[in-house]
Amino acid sequence: VALLEMKENQINLDNLEKGIDNAAFSSMVSPPFPSHWGAGAAQGAPANGVFQGEERCYEECDGPCGESKEERKGEWKGRFSSYCRKALQPVSKAKHFCKAHAKVLRRVIQGLLGVAYLCYFIAACSLNFQRALALVIMTAVVFFFFCWSLFKKHCGAKVLLLLRPVWKCFRKFWPWLKWLLCMAPLVGLTVWLALDTSRNPEQFISLAGFCILVLFLFACSKHHGAVSWRAVFLGLALEFLFGLLVLRTTIGVQAFQWLGDQIQFFLGYTTAGSSFIFGNMLITEVFAFQTLPIVVFFSCVMSILYYLGVMQWLIVKISWLLQVSMGTTPAETLSVAGNIFVGQTEAPLLIRPYLADMTRSEIHAVMTGGFSTIAGSVMGAYISFGIDAASLIAASVMAAPCALAMSKLVYPEVEESKFKDKASICLSSGEEQNILEAASNGAATSVGLVANIAANLIAFLAVLEFINAALRWFGEMVDIEGLSFQVICSYVLMPMAFLMGADWADSPLVAELLGIKIFLNEFVAYQQLAQYKKNRLSGLEEWDGSRKQWISERAESIATFALCGFANLSSIGIMLGGLTSMVPQRKSDLASTVLRALLTGICVSMLNACLAGFLHVPTEVGDCVTFLSTANFSSASYTMYMCCKQLFASLVLENGTLSFTGAWAGTAESMLCLTQCCGHYNHTSCVG
Repeated sequence: VALLEMKENQINLDNLEKGIDNAAFSSMVSPPFPSHWGAGAAQGAPANGVFQGEERCYEECDGPCGESKEERKGEWKGRFSSYCRKALQPVSKAKHFCKAHAKVLRRVIQGLLGVAYLCYFIAACSLNFQRALALVIMTAVVFFFFCWSLFKKHCGAKVLLLLRPVWKCFRKFWPWLKWLLCMAPLVGLTVWLALDTSRNPEQFISLAGFCILVLFLFACSKHHGAVSWRAVFLGLALEFLFGLLVLRTTIGVQAFQWLGDQIQFFLGYTTAGSSFIFGNMLITEVFAFQTLPIVVFFSCVMSILYYLGVMQWLIVKISWLLQVSMGTTPAETLSVAGNIFVGQTEAPLLIRPYLADMTRSEIHAVMTGGFSTIAGSVMGAYISFGIDAASLIAASVMAAPCALAMSKLVYPEVEESKFKDKASICLSSGEEQNILEAASNGAATSVGLVANIAANLIAFLAVLEFINAALRWFGEMVDIEGLSFQVICSYVLMPMAFLMGADWADSPLVAELLGIKIFLNEFVAYQQLAQYKKNRLSGLEEWDGSRKQWISERAESIATFALCGFANLSSIGIMLGGLTSMVPQRKSDLASTVLRALLTGICVSMLNACLAGFLHVPTEVGDCVTFLSTANFSSASYTMYMCCKQLFASLVLENGTLSFTGAWAGTAESMLCLTQCCGHYNHTSCVG
């Protein structure tokens, strides 16, 4: 039978062309052995027999015949993904666990961080409490606001419900309480003024100047009958209370002096970056490399604080205080509060979505706030000049309620505001994704500001020199020597400087600074003020012939407050350009309001200066006998100049013999001190 089947499967020419259908190659389709041979016959087949074709088929197909490469790859990918899922299963379970218990985990982490900080706090206080005093104050402030937020969140509604009967009773007697609350502070203020000014009568001049400026602004009011006197009086009261806290109370003076010192210390870190880029020699000798990098550093820090939400929190709290006390709308109040920390074009960005619907009075308030204050970035530059940091901070904060009050006096509200009943305004937190991007954006943004400051200084100082040269030329034509822009300002604005509280001898120099600030910019004016302060502290003589080399400490304080603001002619273009780009449809309203806002901003800075002159306390020189007896006369100082001046005043010439009166009478070191003082200063008794 086997032989017969083999004969039937012989190869012939007819079926050779048919390929796989040829009967001789049927083994590729069906087994070559009969079924009755069994599996053993198949296993015992020769290696070079029929199964060679089957092995070649397996190799060519890369597997069993009939299975493609794509199917094999899909199978391996499926197996690989299965292995990956099994390997990542613990990670997935952990992720689902964290999502399900997110609140608990967050509280656990916060608790651990709190415990860690508590241990650090206790260790710092136990090692050196005096050194850790700043840490204690900051911790107490943060803890207070944290507890207050928790209390308001969980118990605020219950407390308001309990106080509702008290509130009803309060509203019932409000007509009487209103007069009592108004008259009691007024009487107390009058008594305090009478007692305080009796020791320093020159304070009356500053008080008179304050009242004259308020009356002048009322005369310039757009609608005299629509003035909201609540906003005016409470705004001025807030300004006065804050000035009293900063300039008169021991706690306030020490707190702001400490804050100013910390800011100066903090700004000193700028040298780490600027010295690396420019070198130590340039940053100590060249103004551009010494001062302008501070603007970059401060702008970077402000951007980080905005990203963290610190600045928004501060602005909202100050805005809430002004809004509740003065009754102003949230939008305008928020912009004015923002001007304490940012510039005249950055603060309106806080309320950009609401600018289009604001009334003319609210727009005037926004502009006045921008003109009345300075930005935090340029404040750092002024501090680097040597201007008192505490006075600059106080001037910026005091300007906010005063600007809002005077704005409502000059341009009262006669329209219906769309934000009157709005509880709050939403603040954006910026578009940065992380703190590094915020720092980078802050530094990059400051490049334009630095370039603007440098360009303005170059241009304005050059223009000022040209104006002075032209005025000198015109003056020489009629035999007037030394005519300049500063001389003209000193005569024109001298009465205003005197009304702010400066001595008559200092008034021309203070008026000169005012003129530079109004007609050029405050940067140039602060530079000149810093030079006067440097001359005083270095112990130069007050007069060099007919030219005064420095102004008194009281006049310095008045000038610092009077110059603190962007209210100058060049700022008109900056203000209009910034606001018009935000709300181009309100261009006509902006243009018709800007000059009135500029005038109000100038007067706000002067009102702050009047208050500074009124609350200024003269610094006592101290015991000059002890100071001069132990002083090193190798270098002069302000204290040395004042003590030598006191020594010269105590001299009496009798019968050609010099004698001393007062504290210097009978002092053995009197003649030695006189000799040393004559080595530094000129006096008639020093001749011979």
